Order: sequence, then structure tokens, then C-alpha cells
Amino acid sequence: MKLQSLASAFLIIATLGLLSHNALAQDPTVVDTTHYKVEFENDHVRVLRITYGPGEKSVMHEHPGGVIIFLTDGTGKFNMPDGTAEDFEFKAGTTAPSPATVHLPEITGDTPFEGILVELKMKEEVVDE
Repeated sequence: MKLQSLASAFLIIATLGLLSHNALAQDPTVVDTTHYKVEFENDHVRVLRITYGPGEKSVMHEHPGGVIIFLTDGTGKFNMPDGTAEDFEFKAGTTAPSPATVHLPEITGDTPFEGILVELKMKEEVVDE
């Protein structure tokens, strides 16, 4: 009976782990429609318009790698799933690489944020045999 209880406990823990990962790693255009809007999408890229008011924050979500174009100046913070945080500054008219990540962004300054994020869609290469 103990083995069955142990197996049941393991199954519950594994299920909760998968659920918590899925809850953390979600599409921002689905879980945060206030701040993220799809401007364009095709087989290669998805272009998001991101807008936040001063002091606003998102929910935990994920992005593939890409490039961000900052349309405003300001400051913010990325809160990570492990509890750490990373402050950042942005300047209008600049661009930066945007590595694949899971995070919860928030604007820490007193000005709104607007940016364009170009997310890259990776396709598997097909090799003829």
C-alpha cells in the first residue's frame, strides 16, 4: 500500500510541476491583452506592440528570441520565475536583442512605455535523405 501511496504522491507532484510551468510560460497576447497586441504575423515573425502606463505590470509570460524597438524613454524591471529581478532602462529610438525568456515586466518609472517586439519563429530544417 505504501508503494501505491508513494506513486500517487509522485504523480500529483509531477502534475503540479507541469501545471505551474504552463502557468508561468504563457503567450502574453493571451494572458495580458491590456499590454500586448499582435500587429503582424507570418510564418517567420510575430510583431507585437507593447504599451504600459507608469507603474503598470504584467503577468508572468514567455517570449521567443527576437528584437525590441523602444518608442519611449523610461525604466522598468523584469521579475523572473525564480524570484530574482533585473532593472532596465530604455531610450526612444534604440533597439536591443530580446533573448527567449519567461518574465513578469513592470514599469518602475513615471512615464508610459511603448515598444515594438519582433519575435522570431524558429522552423525546423528539413533535410532530404
